[in-house]
Amino acid sequence: MSDLLIAAAADTEPLDGLAGWAVGVMDALGGPGAAVVVGADNLFPPIPSELVLPLAGFSASQGVFSFGAALFWTTLGSVLGAIIVYAVGALIGRERTRALVVRIPLIKATDFDRTEAWFAKHGSKAVFLGRMVPLFRSFISLPAGIERMGMVKFLVLTTLGSLIWNTVFVTAGYQLGENWHLVDAYAEILQKIVVVSIAVALVVFVAMRLRSRRQARLTDHTAYRAG
Repeated sequence: MSDLLIAAAADTEPLDGLAGWAVGVMDALGGPGAAVVVGADNLFPPIPSELVLPLAGFSASQGVFSFGAALFWTTLGSVLGAIIVYAVGALIGRERTRALVVRIPLIKATDFDRTEAWFAKHGSKAVFLGRMVPLFRSFISLPAGIERMGMVKFLVLTTLGSLIWNTVFVTAGYQLGENWHLVDAYAEILQKIVVVSIAVALVVFVAMRLRSRRQARLTDHTAYRAG
């Protein structure tokens, strides 16, 4: 079984690469290994969940653990990783957090700034939706921690958002089997669909909120005139 996993990973990634590492961890630790691999996506953003999640699905298809276990452990890993990142923001504050972020390879200060601005604008919705947006998925916990967002709300939104995102890629890897690596070819398209869907949802939400306020003002005005 281990040979099958390594052979599949070797088709697209050298054994000393990310795929080889992910395969080795999951093969050695089973479900908890999947949690470790996916949790690392939160702690080190350049690790792409679009690669490790399909690998978890493939591992499930080969019997390393069940499909349900793959979803459970990958989501648990996402949540635990998010809690650690939240704690960093809460404990060291904005300025030191930003200074720490810019030291991460391949990460720019603007990545943190955009995430912070998105959180400031959308609040709790940003935590939920951010789990399904590349890069924001890793950083959104930082402003949540800096602003000391309620932990219960943070955990619920993080769990739901992570479960949705993980389900998509774990299912794809599970269904594709040894061709799990093909998911990467469509990941960018899927991410764009997610981003556009989120943008549309936000526009609809704002439109409905504005309409509700207009109706409330109209009702108040009518009642005032009637009085």
